[in-house]
Amino acid sequence: MGDMKGGNKSKANDIITATELKNNLGMYLDYVIEDNEVIITKNGKKAVRLTPYITDADRYFLMKEKTLDYQYGGKKVSYEEFMEIYEKSDLRMEFINGEIVLLSSPSTTHQEISGNLHVEFREYLKGKPCKVFYAPFDVHFRKEGFKDPDVMQPDLIVACDVAETTNEKGRYMGTPLLVVEILSPSTRSKDMVDKLNTFMISGVREYWLVDPDQETILVYGFKDLDIDHFMTYRKQENVRSYWFSDLEIAGAVVFP
Repeated sequence: MGDMKGGNKSKANDIITATELKNNLGMYLDYVIEDNEVIITKNGKKAVRLTPYITDADRYFLMKEKTLDYQYGGKKVSYEEFMEIYEKSDLRMEFINGEIVLLSSPSTTHQEISGNLHVEFREYLKGKPCKVFYAPFDVHFRKEGFKDPDVMQPDLIVACDVAETTNEKGRYMGTPLLVVEILSPSTRSKDMVDKLNTFMISGVREYWLVDPDQETILVYGFKDLDIDHFMTYRKQENVRSYWFSDLEIAGAVVFP
């Protein structure tokens, strides 16, 4: 391990004998603490690896820092790169137009509205082939004319193709008929512009935008990859679905 003794500490794995470790334990421990690894041999064979101790919390923040670098560094990533990052992270994130977007924790009002809508949709869908799912639930939206899909976690979706589009890992890979997003200050622009466009050109039939501050629900209906219907409903009105003709939910039930 000549590089270390000479003061030029390499980040690569260094291989030493058990005798070297015994004679220079303090020096090697300091070396490992500085984020290096040391492999110890015995009788000429690799036996033990010394690595820096990283707690689960440390690992979480390291991954968060790497993800933030992707998002705020202005870098575009491919769908494959996003999936690799996503699989290694505990963070909630979406992939929109080639960029990683981190998702913050929702407010209590957001969760109340989501829960109220979930109950209403679930009651309506009893005995029907469709199902309602709530976030976090990954959906891969395949946009017409684009190579890579967007990957999002809508607040609620209604899907009628679950059985035939769930893969061997138990993940839904289809296109929902109806999507609901509940607006917040951090997501308002993306929900109202980027996601609206993604849903419209990926085969979604209906999009509800719930505004907790204004206590309104915007209902978009899509046909032939374009907007075919638009209505604004207030808290005191009944919200009518574009796609499900007999679905009607009282606005007063939605907002806490």
